[in-house]
Amino acid sequence: MTDASEARQADRTLKAKHRAMWALGDYPSVASHVVSPLGPLLVKECGIQIGDRVLDIAAGSGNAAIPAALAGADVVASDLTPELLEVGRNLAAVQGAQLEWREADAEDLPFADGEFDVVMSCIGIMFAPHHRTAADEMLRVCRAGGTVGLLSWTPEGFVGRLFAAMKPYAPPPPPGVQPPPLWGSEEYVHELLGDAVTDVVARRQKVAVTLFKEPSDFREFFKACYGPTIAVYRAVGDDQEKVAALDAALDALAAEHTTDGVMEWGYLLLTAHRRG
Repeated sequence: MTDASEARQADRTLKAKHRAMWALGDYPSVASHVVSPLGPLLVKECGIQIGDRVLDIAAGSGNAAIPAALAGADVVASDLTPELLEVGRNLAAVQGAQLEWREADAEDLPFADGEFDVVMSCIGIMFAPHHRTAADEMLRVCRAGGTVGLLSWTPEGFVGRLFAAMKPYAPPPPPGVQPPPLWGSEEYVHELLGDAVTDVVARRQKVAVTLFKEPSDFREFFKACYGPTIAVYRAVGDDQEKVAALDAALDALAAEHTTDGVMEWGYLLLTAHRRG
């Protein structure tokens, strides 16, 4: 087997693991019950209008794609995980939204150069393992003068710290795989997008999460619903000492970020125009 074919096989294996991880648990419950305001916010900030051709990368179950369709845009929701797309189709039908759902790898999008007026991703593309490749694809399919919109968890915010807390209990990532919360650094995203964009507007904000009355409520919900957390607990397996330590770490993190029953999760919201 040549080096190139070995690399392709390694990438297929990695993407299969990612696809399976996001199918674990019930991520649509996280999207709808925990972070539901984020998708409509990104749609608003991207200025999506009737007739716009819009691509939502790593759309999951449609937290941003469905609001974009309801705003009158011609939307394609793409994601690596078909189970999430199926949930999205059902949610869209209930809400009366018409859009296209496509299984697609954020690092190898099956779309033409400059096909879309708006290319966005709401806490999605940040989980693609190779950031430069994903960013290049995002830029490629956006037309000159079109809008790029990103909403990503910050490294120092709650979700960024959640991944840091889980890291000691997770298997080491394959070589070249980059941490998702890097997309929440304005400087890092500027480097990824480079001179291909102009009119960059970026700001850090927080979403209020009120679902969890106690830190243990957060921990149990994420152990049941959030693919990355489920995967880490599976990696720990039956090692009760590690399970207890991880439980304690998540409880402490949740308690630290909760005031009067409200958690605040920090994110970076960035929009820009594709340079002509």
